[in-house]
Amino acid sequence: MNNTCLEFKNLTLGYQGHAAVHHLSGDVKRGSLTAIVGANGSGKSTLLKGIAGILKPISGGCVPGFRRLAYLAQQSELDRTFPARVIDLVSLGHWQKRGLLGRLTAADNASLSKCLNAVGLTGFEKRPIDSLSGGQMQRALFARTMLQDADLILLDEPFNAVDARTIADLIVVIKGWVAEGRTVLCVLHDHALVRDHFPETLLIARKPVAWGATSDVMISENLRKARSFQEAWDEQAGWCEDDARQGHHTQLPHNRKVAGHV
Repeated sequence: MNNTCLEFKNLTLGYQGHAAVHHLSGDVKRGSLTAIVGANGSGKSTLLKGIAGILKPISGGCVPGFRRLAYLAQQSELDRTFPARVIDLVSLGHWQKRGLLGRLTAADNASLSKCLNAVGLTGFEKRPIDSLSGGQMQRALFARTMLQDADLILLDEPFNAVDARTIADLIVVIKGWVAEGRTVLCVLHDHALVRDHFPETLLIARKPVAWGATSDVMISENLRKARSFQEAWDEQAGWCEDDARQGHHTQLPHNRKVAGHV
């Protein structure tokens, strides 16, 4: 059985002709837990959007080895003023099976209750979402993600504006997903959380800097390279020097410390 959940083949993503993630190659193993780190504007969220199919590649691609994907965007991208209850929000996790207007079965409702209990929101079913704290809202979103029963789970800054107790509880949920054999990619900015809880890390600064065991990736030399790459970036650059010259880029190997050259 192929142990690869997702493979990047010289993936480049961007907007209006300007690349935001350059020449990423490598593979994500099934059942792995990987943090994606880098400075603001380094391409972390762009990468998740590319994996989710929201953003089409400029070149290269992602080869899926999964059946179902769940993508949890940043809370800032959500409209919390929409008149909905917690149960309405969480039940959207059933849409792939039932459609947006499909009737939920007794088994569906039992699964929903189980997910709410797993994130500590039993009794919150009828609460309007605009009354929730940041931590409660994120718990509800994790319950919705849980209902999707996905093989690959993408989390974009799931701990922003969330209290320490909620972070600890949701880390337990994430590790539970991995124990079930699911694959999790998580965009994070808190390096301490990464070092404490995420076995693998992809460090990017619009181009890959290092990818592999967190203890190997999160070293001062790689972090310095990431900062220098980010600071030197030309926002007006339309394409890579290597692309203009030869139309491709040498593959950057996974599971070793690497510095890209673009």
